[in-house]
Amino acid sequence: MTPADVHDVRDPELPGRLLTIERDALKPLLRARPDEDFALATTACPGWTVRDVLAHCSAALIRVVERRFEKGVFSPECNDRDIAERGDWSMGEVIDELERGMTEAGPVIAKAGGVLDMVALGEWVHAGDVREVFGEPGAYAGDGLPHALTLLARITREKGHLPLHADLDDVDEPLRLGAVPGERPPARYLGDAATLVRLYSGRPVVGARYELVGAGAGELNIFG
Repeated sequence: MTPADVHDVRDPELPGRLLTIERDALKPLLRARPDEDFALATTACPGWTVRDVLAHCSAALIRVVERRFEKGVFSPECNDRDIAERGDWSMGEVIDELERGMTEAGPVIAKAGGVLDMVALGEWVHAGDVREVFGEPGAYAGDGLPHALTLLARITREKGHLPLHADLDDVDEPLRLGAVPGERPPARYLGDAATLVRLYSGRPVVGARYELVGAGAGELNIFG
């Protein structure tokens, strides 16, 4: 078994670890910001403020914790309703709910067999969206990055995404993403891991230095 193959084996505890790592990194940052900072617009989520992103994240995780998956859950309309429902909450209440969700969602995701793993990855990416607005270094990096890459590799494999071999500047082993190569030869990525995350999550990569051969940047986005 090669290092790339390890990403095919699901570790049910990994999404929860990623959420816990992100909780511990994000909580002090959010608690230290003045209320006006949460009204800043995000570039990654057009039309949403930082507060909107955090309200969406906390609502999504609490839905997982409480196992509330009605028809249309996680759709844009559902997300907008969740954000509106928290419109009169204080930022402290939103952050409290987010902290609870990041603490309690892991065991539920672990038992779901993989269908909710992408929720944890999405939460981690959204935390990067917030850090980027606040001008924090390493918006899509940090201690959670190795876990996020492992999730990304396996999720893209299970979704039958286009095959890609990534040689990362800041990771020792190459990463294999997407489906087993078939008629289409694997694309090739050269660059840093954070930029790879940006590409797969549809985030801006303006000014980033990377090489992508055999695929267009828009083809990598797994969030649509």
